[in-house]
Amino acid sequence: MSLSRKRRKELTRLRKSADELWSHQQEVMDHANAVAREAGRQAGVLTREEVVPRVREGYEQYVQPGVHATQHIAGDVRRRVTNDVIPGIGNVIGNTIGGVMSVGDIARDARVRAALGRLSFQKPVVVEQKKGPGAGTYIALGIGIAAAVGVAYAVWQTFRADDELWVADDEFEALKGNAEA
Repeated sequence: MSLSRKRRKELTRLRKSADELWSHQQEVMDHANAVAREAGRQAGVLTREEVVPRVREGYEQYVQPGVHATQHIAGDVRRRVTNDVIPGIGNVIGNTIGGVMSVGDIARDARVRAALGRLSFQKPVVVEQKKGPGAGTYIALGIGIAAAVGVAYAVWQTFRADDELWVADDEFEALKGNAEA
């Protein structure tokens, strides 16, 4: 197929335009990647500087006092039961049975020994603080992921209309006809 000199020049110019457009698109993509990397880094910095301290402060201000108060109340209940209730029950049993049996008889009675054998005193449960990632870590991670998704969506929105960058064949023919005239 032989092309006229004019057509070859037009095709050469068109090829140069397409190459230039391609290089511009590559530059834009490189810049978008740099922006996305910087956004990820900034999200990490923001998480470390703002989110983690606020979550830690909220935990220390709202949750930890409740845990300590609950432990304190549980300790008070345990002391009351061991110091007031159990001796009171013992006094009632001692007064009731004491009138009927002597103390020596009570100590030797098989029913009393069996009842004392069934009693078990448990040590109070100590709640240990959990070490490792807590709720704040997961919240910060979620915020970081949401920021990365937002950046990715913005990049996608920027580059999704590629079909509008090219000239349609109908318009190209019309432009070519105007250039010849």
